[in-house]
Order: sequence, then C-alpha cells, then structure tokens
Amino acid sequence: MRIERMRHLVIVALLAAVAIGQTPTTREAMLARARALELKTAYVAPPGDPLEHHAAGLAKVICSAVFITGLEADFAAERVGYFTAPYTERSKLGRPVVDREAKRVTVSLPNGVVRTALFTGDQGCVALPKGATRPDFTPVKVPRNLPDGGKTPWPMGDRLPAGNPPEVDTEKVRQALDAGFTPASGETAAMVITWKGRLIGERYGKGVDQKTPLESWSMGKSLTATIMGILIRQGVYNLWQPAPVPEWQGAGDPRGKIRIADILHMSSGLRIRAPQDPDYDPSLGYPDHLYLYTGTVDSFKYAATRPLQWPPNTVGRYRNTDPVLINYLNRLGIEKLKEVYHTFPQRKLFDKLGIRTMVMETDPYGNFLTQGYEFASGRDWARLGNLYLQDGVWNGERILPEGFVKFVSTLAPAWEADGRPIYGGFFWLNGNDEFPVPREAYFMAGAGGQYTLIIPSHDLVVVRLGHFKGATDGEKSFKRALALLLEAVPVKK
Repeated sequence: MRIERMRHLVIVALLAAVAIGQTPTTREAMLARARALELKTAYVAPPGDPLEHHAAGLAKVICSAVFITGLEADFAAERVGYFTAPYTERSKLGRPVVDREAKRVTVSLPNGVVRTALFTGDQGCVALPKGATRPDFTPVKVPRNLPDGGKTPWPMGDRLPAGNPPEVDTEKVRQALDAGFTPASGETAAMVITWKGRLIGERYGKGVDQKTPLESWSMGKSLTATIMGILIRQGVYNLWQPAPVPEWQGAGDPRGKIRIADILHMSSGLRIRAPQDPDYDPSLGYPDHLYLYTGTVDSFKYAATRPLQWPPNTVGRYRNTDPVLINYLNRLGIEKLKEVYHTFPQRKLFDKLGIRTMVMETDPYGNFLTQGYEFASGRDWARLGNLYLQDGVWNGERILPEGFVKFVSTLAPAWEADGRPIYGGFFWLNGNDEFPVPREAYFMAGAGGQYTLIIPSHDLVVVRLGHFKGATDGEKSFKRALALLLEAVPVKK
C-alpha cells in the first residue's frame, strides 16, 4: 500500500509539473539556479499522521459537497475534492458518515481516530482538530445586500436579454458548449461565457444550475488578491511595502524584507514543500502545501513562522504559504479599518458585482483559507472575471486600484528568471500557450479543472467548473471549446 501511495503522489507531482510549464530542460535549470541561491535554513516537516490529515481533508470535502453544493455523499466521495483527500487514500479510510441534523461529517481511521468537519453556515465547512466538537471562533451571518436576482438584469442579477448580439456567432457558441461537455468523462459541471460583459452562453451538468456553488480550489487565490487590491485602493497597504506580518518584525529578521508584491508573485522565498515543486519528493512526508488546509491549526501562524529558503523575489514557487499570508494581511487590514472580517468581502466586493453564491471557508480559528477552500457558481466567477476584464471598474466605480489588473496579469520577475512565463500576481498567464488563445490571456485556475479565463483581445471571460474526477478529460474538452469560441466573436478593435 505504501508503494501504491508513493506512486500516486509521484504522478500528482508530475502532472503538476506539466501544468505549470516545466520541461526537463527548464526543470534542471530551475533546480541549479535554486541551489545556487538557497539559504542555509532548516526544514521542519508538518507534525501528525498523514493519513489523519487525509481524513480531515476528506471530511471537509464531503461536508462542503453535501451542505454547500448539494451533492449526494456517495457521488461526492467518487468525484470531488481529490486534492486534499486523494482518491487512492480514501480506500484506507472509513466511509464518510453524514449527520444531516447536526450538519457534520465524520471519517474514521483504522486506528479508531475520527476526524470531523462541521458546517458552520456562511463560513462553510470547517475541519476540526482531533477531539474538538466546535471551531474556535463564532461563525457569523453574511448578509447579501442585493435585490432579487431573478428580477434584476444581468450582471447585477440573473435576468438575461433575449438572444445574442449580432456580432456573436451563436451556433459557434453552441458548438463550444457541446465541446466543453464532451465526453461525459470530463465531468464538466458548468460553463459560462460572456462577451463584453454580456452572457452569451452557458450550460450545466446534472444536478447543477446557475445558482450552484461548486468546488473552485485555487481560483480562490485570485479572490484573495482581489481583497488585497481593495485594501490597497483604500490606502491600507501598497504593493511595494515590506509585508507587515507581525512575526517578521523582529530586529534583523530577513523576512522583514519580503514585500507584499513578492508574496502575490509567489516568490516570498519561504521554505515549505509543495507537490508542484520541481524537486518534490513524496517520500519526505506530508507536504506543508496541503497541511495548510488539513492541519486544523492556525494557518496564518503556521505560514508566518516558516523560515526563508531563498531571498525574496528571486525564486518563484507555487506554494500555499503565500496566499495564506496575503489572507493574513487581509485580516489585519480589515480589522485595522474596524470592519467585520467575515462580512467584508460580501459588502465591499460581492454586493457590488452581484455575487450571491460565494462561500469562503476558514480554518478552525476563523481565518479564510481561500487559497482553495471557497465555492461559487459559474455565473459568479464570470462576474469576478469581468471585473478584471474591465480593469477593476464596475458600474462606473473603481473597485481595484489603477494598475492593479496590469500587475496581476504581468509576468512575475522570479518566474521570468526561471524561464517560465506563466505566473503573475495570483493569476496564471498564458505565456507558454497552455490554452489555444492569445498569450495576453490570463486566468484563475483551481485543481480539478476549474478555470476563469480572461481574454482581453476578444472581450471574453470563460468559466469552466468540473468535478475533480474528470480533470484530465475536462481540460482537453475546455481547450476544444476555447478554440471554437475564438471563432464565435470578433477580435477587439
């Protein structure tokens, strides 16, 4: 069983390497460059039993699938959330037990340990520390201060005009949707297409509709960046200042030189292990990248206490410490404004865009884990994508600071130095032609085939959400759909 597990993790690492643009040549060059820059700091692995972490991850995944998305537990156990609870590990765990009255999911291990996730309401599902029955914070209601969506025109509501604009080839849009949902093994759950902000096509899988919040995973990193953008707009922070993380303020602490921009660029230099690392070795134990979801610890404190592996802004690595730390800064900034932390995103962002379905989940201490624990409908991700297509302006109001959209969609210096033109500021770039669209395109991306793709040259925003099991076939389907969509709308003049 250990050999099987290691084989699975190696495959995950290899697939991740392909996904972030590594070839054997660039991988060796990256490793040589990283070794030359590496600092002499020690790595300390996350504590605890990896299988218990997987059990906590599975309990949370099933809890969210049942109580947020509305899926049946058996369906979810076969199809969703493989990231923090790999499918091969699920066979070693007891069948998830759903208590609908208590809104709780438990997963048992062979040694008798039970891991629990609890649905808290508007903060979604929380994986609890061993033996705990409640999280260590008081969940709050998040009001949606929006009119009836069914009576309000798109994009602030869900009422659509009849037909498409004459510039749009509706038949090509239909063909693109057909391609996006074929074959069925791709498990596509939602596709939403907008042109110049107008919804021109959408389709949903079985049991899913325009209001269904779906697993979105690391698209939440882009949401985390958006909240930071709002705080910058309000004067709380600026991109180029040293990040005021409390744990880094001691005299001579080298982490005190890490700027907010470096963290958004995924180049803080902090030492953890992630399956996406070019030198990832699964035999070294459970990766911190996942522990920040499943460790049931104060994720902000854990991330903030990691040492530097490289000087900041020198080496780009896709690691969850960085979005967790931006979330930490977001919380500090929101509380500095004397705003309510858990309601701030809805009031200052979602209510302005017409977003009604977003659920941002937390660790047991109430800290947002939107490096990947968030759920929203296809339409709501399209709304967020259109905020970026419109340079951070919505209904005439500037929500993001001038230059912020350019910042997130511009190649990060440390990634450029590695020869990988694929990462900006918590957004991916199409710099290696990952998708059959112009290289200027940039996108939110989440494990399991979750995408919000922004194509400025064609005024397009394209959302694809799917059940994790179908990720490989689903991505191929999405690429075929995109090629057709470029034929469906005119190039921007």
